[in-house]
Amino acid sequence: MINNTLIEICIGNIQDAIRAASYPIDRIELNSALELGGLSPSLETIRSLKKMIDVPLCCMCRPRGGDFFYSEVEYETMLKDAEEMLKAGADGIVFGFLNKDKTIDLKRTGTMSDLVHSYHKEAVFHKAFDETDDLDRSVRDLIFCRIDRILTSGKAVYPDILKGCEILHDLNEKYRGQISLLPGGGVRIENIQDVLKISGCGQVHMTSKKQSQGGYLELDETQLQEMLKKIESM
Repeated sequence: MINNTLIEICIGNIQDAIRAASYPIDRIELNSALELGGLSPSLETIRSLKKMIDVPLCCMCRPRGGDFFYSEVEYETMLKDAEEMLKAGADGIVFGFLNKDKTIDLKRTGTMSDLVHSYHKEAVFHKAFDETDDLDRSVRDLIFCRIDRILTSGKAVYPDILKGCEILHDLNEKYRGQISLLPGGGVRIENIQDVLKISGCGQVHMTSKKQSQGGYLELDETQLQEMLKKIESM
């Protein structure tokens, strides 16, 4: 934590997670395939990282790219995947279930939340939240489902997260103490201070990514260092 700011970084592979853990970050959101918006990591990646680093790992549970309207077989598979990730050492599960009308799927969300909490870990609803039409109602629905944290840009279209920060501020003030709001989706060196100041959420989700020579998205340590300096200088 720097300047009372909790820092989460989104990581897409094991090597980058090891590199990121050498910095003063508080939490890793562990994925695979960041090029597709982030999919579930492998179980062995989780097991290996838990032996090598001390930073908490919140693991994405998402079987494919695209929308968040899952078939029954996809949903059942996600529940099994989540449980296996928890058994492998995940400190939280990041997921999102929507209905076709872009409201929160209360039944599936509640079931997943109960599963995660049965392992005494964190249930995190990802940016599927920003696909919903009524954010205020969606926050209340997620509180009802006992979700611990929401990753959100306040409906701002990537990468213009600043356009959603006033909304995040209002939601944070209204529901503080009931659920945690994590600003993310377009956080950059040039806007990270404003995101933190305007939203007032006290935490931030960043990716600090660049295109690798191998064609995948990897950690940009120079960018990460600059973003941490921005937080330190606030």
